Amino acid sequence: MSNYVIRLDIGTSTTRSVIFNRNGEVVSESEHAYSTYRPKPNYSEQNPLEIESAARLAISTSISKLKITPNDIIGLTISAPMHSLICINDQNEPISPLITWADGRSYPQAAIMKESYGQDLYEQTGTPIHPMSPFVKLVWMKENQYTPYYEATRFVSIKEYILYKWCGTWQVDYSIASATGLFNIHTLHWDEEALAIAGINESQLSKVVPCTTQVGPLSAEIAKELLLYTSTPIIIGASGGVLANIGVGATEEGETALTIGSSGAIRRFTTQKTIDAEQRTFQYAFTKESRIVGGATNNGTILMQWLARQFSSLTKKETVEVADLEALAATSSAGANGLFFLPHMNGERAPKWNAKAKAGWMGLTLSHTSADMIRSVMESVIFNMYEIHETLHEKENPTKKLVVSGSYARSPLWVQMTADIFRKTVILPESTHATAWGAAWLGMFALGEVESLEAIKAYIPIKHEVLPTVRNVAMYEEYYHLYRELYNKNKPLFAEIDRLQY
Repeated sequence: MSNYVIRLDIGTSTTRSVIFNRNGEVVSESEHAYSTYRPKPNYSEQNPLEIESAARLAISTSISKLKITPNDIIGLTISAPMHSLICINDQNEPISPLITWADGRSYPQAAIMKESYGQDLYEQTGTPIHPMSPFVKLVWMKENQYTPYYEATRFVSIKEYILYKWCGTWQVDYSIASATGLFNIHTLHWDEEALAIAGINESQLSKVVPCTTQVGPLSAEIAKELLLYTSTPIIIGASGGVLANIGVGATEEGETALTIGSSGAIRRFTTQKTIDAEQRTFQYAFTKESRIVGGATNNGTILMQWLARQFSSLTKKETVEVADLEALAATSSAGANGLFFLPHMNGERAPKWNAKAKAGWMGLTLSHTSADMIRSVMESVIFNMYEIHETLHEKENPTKKLVVSGSYARSPLWVQMTADIFRKTVILPESTHATAWGAAWLGMFALGEVESLEAIKAYIPIKHEVLPTVRNVAMYEEYYHLYRELYNKNKPLFAEIDRLQY
């Protein structure tokens, strides 16, 4: 009997292959990085050939390290980031860079659409009108005479491109299609109005299939390189966000997953078909019956990484680790002695959807310390996630269960802040591979190896639960309202500051 399942995660900076046994234990993994190129301000591009090569190397290395045969493999499931876009020619080769979700060149188009016909499109697609959206990127291409746009016969995401290279078919799962801004979440078909505005037609897009679809067989050449059989089951999988919810067991109404890495998101599954009138949250299809609703932030642990670099430079040390900063922040009190930070160093998605939003400290005095400054940055990340959570509450049922994951969850201080600011008991799983285990479980469910997605809960060991600190709860509630006001009062200045910077 086969005993191992592989999850391939095509990430924003690395591709990782993780191999699990049936009990969810990691038995092997391999990770390979690639570059992001920024040839102009607000551009964020990658080379799809580099990513596809990294994916092949990650899988073969993880298998060879474990010294298993293709007979031992149950199947392989793929997760990928949302909102990537590649122009493909009639030879099925890329003729543009991969434009990532973080690319902001289409801000002018997004701003105009959001104030005009964008609301109707948002209600049909569930994707906020924002430069991250492939739909908005396509409008930018059309309006700026982008040569690859006019030469392209197809427009795809990175997962679609890799699956074509390996299996020879153009297919896309519901969750990735739904995040393009081109997919109608009510009909579960490509949206005619969005396609017309983008200047493309349905024949230039992939066939949309359920997340449990098998997309093989692998070509003989690829199978040999991956150390798999051509017949090894390849499950199309879903976006990383959907799989993170599955991986932490937040699969039912009222169960909310909070994930923070370099960026972050808060999500929950729902069967309700409601859209936020202010476009503060997304709602993407997962299956014909269920959707994933939530909001994503551009600014997570990347803020602490930036701080670590600045402290390294100031202290002339080779490296100051993020853990060192967290330890220093713990010496400051909750609320950072009245110091606030707006965390929008990379613009912002939810709940602001303002690519020109800026960051900065407010209330800084001579009495504040570096510990206060660091702690205020950490608190601001959680305030922002809480604001998204509050937005969800307006349309969804209250959160009964809050589960956290991502690299931020390694920080006891950050997790405690989450419990205090959310006023919820926070559940912390043992594994740090939540998204990977979610993908692996989805693959086993697709192949009939497990009875349901919900059954994964029995295979998620809980490290511990973190309770709110009573003395901090009321104080953070007051601070949160001030945090929101600081953004609102400074918002009119962001566009002018952005003009001076670029």
